[in-house]
Amino acid sequence: SVRAPPPPTAVPVCSSQAGSSPRPRVATHRRRNTKSGREERRRADPLPFSSDRSPRLAEEAMASPALISDTEQWKALQAHVAAIQKTHLRDLMADADRCNAMTAEYEGIFLDYSRQQATGETIEKLLKLAEAAKLKEKIEKMFKGEKINSTENRSVLHVALRAPRDAVINSDGVNVVSEVWSVKDKIKQFSETFRSGSWVGATGKALTNVVSVGIGGSFLGPLFVHTALQTDSEAAECAKGRQLRFLANVDPVDVARSIKDLDPETTLVVVVSKTFTTAETMLNARTLKEWIISSLGLQAVSKHMIAVSTNLKLVKDFGIDPNNAFAFWDWVGGRYSVCSAVGVLPLSLQYGFPIVQKFLEGASSIDNHFHSSSFEKNIPVLLGLLSVWNVSFLGYPARAILPYSQALEKLAPHIQQLSMESNGKGVSIDGVQLPFETGEIDFGEPGTNGQHSFYQLIHQGRVIPCDFIGVVKSQQPVYLKGETVSNHDELMSNFFAQPDALAYGKTPEQLNSEKVPENLIPHKTFKGNRPSLSLLLPTLSAYEIGQLLSIYEHRIAVQGFIWGINSFDQWGVELGKSLASQVRKQLHGSRMEGKPVEGFNHSTSSLLARYLAVKPSTPYDTTVLPKV
Repeated sequence: SVRAPPPPTAVPVCSSQAGSSPRPRVATHRRRNTKSGREERRRADPLPFSSDRSPRLAEEAMASPALISDTEQWKALQAHVAAIQKTHLRDLMADADRCNAMTAEYEGIFLDYSRQQATGETIEKLLKLAEAAKLKEKIEKMFKGEKINSTENRSVLHVALRAPRDAVINSDGVNVVSEVWSVKDKIKQFSETFRSGSWVGATGKALTNVVSVGIGGSFLGPLFVHTALQTDSEAAECAKGRQLRFLANVDPVDVARSIKDLDPETTLVVVVSKTFTTAETMLNARTLKEWIISSLGLQAVSKHMIAVSTNLKLVKDFGIDPNNAFAFWDWVGGRYSVCSAVGVLPLSLQYGFPIVQKFLEGASSIDNHFHSSSFEKNIPVLLGLLSVWNVSFLGYPARAILPYSQALEKLAPHIQQLSMESNGKGVSIDGVQLPFETGEIDFGEPGTNGQHSFYQLIHQGRVIPCDFIGVVKSQQPVYLKGETVSNHDELMSNFFAQPDALAYGKTPEQLNSEKVPENLIPHKTFKGNRPSLSLLLPTLSAYEIGQLLSIYEHRIAVQGFIWGINSFDQWGVELGKSLASQVRKQLHGSRMEGKPVEGFNHSTSSLLARYLAVKPSTPYDTTVLPKV
């Protein structure tokens, strides 16, 4: 079991001593879940029923569990859509008892989902769907370390990364929590040595700048947390005089930006790659290695570069001391890895380990809530069920993530990967083609910036369910004497107003009463009935940042568990990488040996020929580093 962590202390923690139509439309399914639809799936993928397969495999395929869409609970929700289509949020919101019932609270985090196109009956049916999907059992299997990532034969244990030291979570019979804390203790010791100035570079100077090199989950999660912590007063105090930057894109412009105005003499590079073979990451790592060598010499690499990896041989071959490599495990998916050394190491170097531990404790508190609370008041479960309702029954393919906090500006990019890489699947976990849509197109921007960008579409164009995230207390409060409200109150005025504008809209009758010219009434009419939910956090310290991360991680897992897909693999990223390797060989052959372009389709061949016709911006016989 995972026990809830103690609440965060108020003691400074920089050092170790401180502790379209207004009505929803029904989703258009690719194939109806009827007898004919199932026959169509069998014709499209005859192999599971083929005599060419062994009898055992054929028997297993025939015995595959039914899709969730075959259940009576799913069909009951499909039938229920018609009743919801006859309602409008203006009327639903007039029911105070309904509004009060559609809330949940945990440790001061308040969820209001009364502006969802749902009634009490909808929620009851969704909870029955969760039961049919065996949601509770699936959650339990995850926390017990069972290998629920069946396509890769792995446990899914990001919860172990923030579990208390005395917790027991097993994978393959081994309590992984003790392994996690061993790495965290190593990070704590190293970060204290680094931050104290005891760790010095090749010239004897203390290192104050960190560049973390990684891509995907090795970048988006840590960047989200870093950006959120930068303006927290406690974290900012701990980070004084230091810089943390991230290098992800193999585009040389990103290299130039990441090292602009940095001196190799005072810079530490953290290379984050589990296998130490990720193409983009390792090219960027070699580039920064050359940047260091060109200024300080080859011997400086071991003092100015460390690693987060499990491939100690390649780490050593690269020139990094294996003792300065920090491990993580194959039961941690990249997009779930911010609570591992992937995020904890660079964030501890910037803010100190105690601040990062508060972040981990916040995430652990939601782990406990998710694992133990009843589904009726379980925030991640409710959010996940509502997303399934919006996507698979009401047919809304997107979700807007709208934090009314500039500190959360990198939340949406992180959730894009977390959600779309997890749930962007077309087959069930058993390999059966799905007759319904899964996953959302996630996007977002902090309020009020987004209001002046894409809210026009949200209000009068397509229906896009919205997550509004607000914070009661600002990280950086500002008030100008004589102003009507403080800066934060001005921001939050919009946080409270926008969900109502989406829900209620504005009718032609209201516009007529306001004497709006007749020709403008169609343009100024807002149909409303656009769903949203509001999540209100008490503050935004490291603890709440961890809680917010964990809420979204578990919400996305709930969606996958209901849909019956594997939210923890990502085979969809492989094909493009494989094709890129062929292009890479062609570019090398053409540049170095003058080989003609061949082996590609006409369009790609033409594009490559056009690209290669221009003399490259860098010679291929000497090293060229950024000049910015």
